[in-house]
Amino acid sequence: MSSLARERQVLRPSQLNALARDLLEGSFPQVWVEGEISNFSRPASGHCYFTLKDERAQVRCALFRSNAIRLRFQPRDGMQVLARGRLTLYEARGDYQLVLDHLEEAGEGALRRAFEELKARLAAEGLFDQARKRPLPAMPRRLGVLTSPRGAAVHDVMTVLGRRFPLLEVDVLPVPVQGEGAAAEIRAMLEKAGRSGRYDVLLLTRGGGSLEDLWAFNDEALARAIVACPVPVVSAVGHEVDVSLTDFAADLRAPTPSAAAELLVPEAGALSRRLRQARDSLHERLRRQLANAAQRGDQAWLRLRAARPQLRLERGRHRLEDLRHRLAAGARLALQPRQERLARLLRRLDQGHPQRRLELLRQRLLRAGGRLDALPARLLPPRRLRLEGLGRALAGVSPLATLKRGYAILQDEHGRVLTDAARTDTHARLTARLARGTLRLRVEGKDSEAD
Repeated sequence: MSSLARERQVLRPSQLNALARDLLEGSFPQVWVEGEISNFSRPASGHCYFTLKDERAQVRCALFRSNAIRLRFQPRDGMQVLARGRLTLYEARGDYQLVLDHLEEAGEGALRRAFEELKARLAAEGLFDQARKRPLPAMPRRLGVLTSPRGAAVHDVMTVLGRRFPLLEVDVLPVPVQGEGAAAEIRAMLEKAGRSGRYDVLLLTRGGGSLEDLWAFNDEALARAIVACPVPVVSAVGHEVDVSLTDFAADLRAPTPSAAAELLVPEAGALSRRLRQARDSLHERLRRQLANAAQRGDQAWLRLRAARPQLRLERGRHRLEDLRHRLAAGARLALQPRQERLARLLRRLDQGHPQRRLELLRQRLLRAGGRLDALPARLLPPRRLRLEGLGRALAGVSPLATLKRGYAILQDEHGRVLTDAARTDTHARLTARLARGTLRLRVEGKDSEAD
């Protein structure tokens, strides 16, 4: 290399492109770009090459096969899209381009960001926790299907249910599955079905569509209604790649409506086979039990014949007769002393019969009555004479007899008998008790000397 080239630091094209690539990739690790597709091509390799443009500029884009197979739509010229990728430089041709890892139709980007934000917020509240999910009934009797009555989803569900378990009662609860107001109507029908108590499980379903078509199933109020529903809820919205908030809030998420129908009910043929197996098993158990019982019966009969029961019964009868005679003899021996004692007791009872005792007591009473009648005539005269003498003696010492001889008993105002003139005062009021009546007196004077 010449000295002039060294002084100017001349780069080769590959070196320049490498430096430009490093600069681009370091400055723009990942970007989102919205624009219109043009010059779209998809060669046999499966990679997608096109240009994103707006009214003033354009940029070349590449979507490699590993990411292109995950596309949910077919890109075409003139389509407005939202792309995510990293800026780089294709060194071989020096082409500045955008290598994409994600591509979606324009308009869905804002919806998807809103979906992710709402999903994250509800998940943080615990609405999607697996611990609160309820198990589905193993054998539901009545199913409520919330869907459009004219959509393909209800046809798929009814077909699978009719094939797998025709005994299930199914009510189609018609609701709009997209458009303005659809989420509110779905929520109202879900709450009504849950309150009715009619259903064992509810299925919320519709066919596939764009994110905008499925947006009614990303309603926050609907997700909360599913969590609050008293009946288990299954969500089967769209195709397997479609995901909605109802899928996270429901007790079970099915990838498609048909798959939901298969998860909800058992297969009738399998049930029939299980019933036949259970019946055969029961018959086999009964057969074995009957065979064992018959064998035990035969063994018991053989043991019975070997034991000669007639001879044992004859011996038992003789022994019973002997015991009966011994019992009769023992009863006689035991009864004889008791009979003799009873005879003695009867004799004593006859001697002590109340009639005999009453007769003796009556005679004693008559004798006592005669003595009692004679007792007054014998005792009263001397006692009467004594009483009369005591009366005369008592009358002789009685103060009443003294009063009859002209004496009086003086009492002061307090009722005390006066025997001493010193015990009263002049002008004191006294009471004089006579043999007949009393006198009210007043002391005019007194002489306390002895008479």
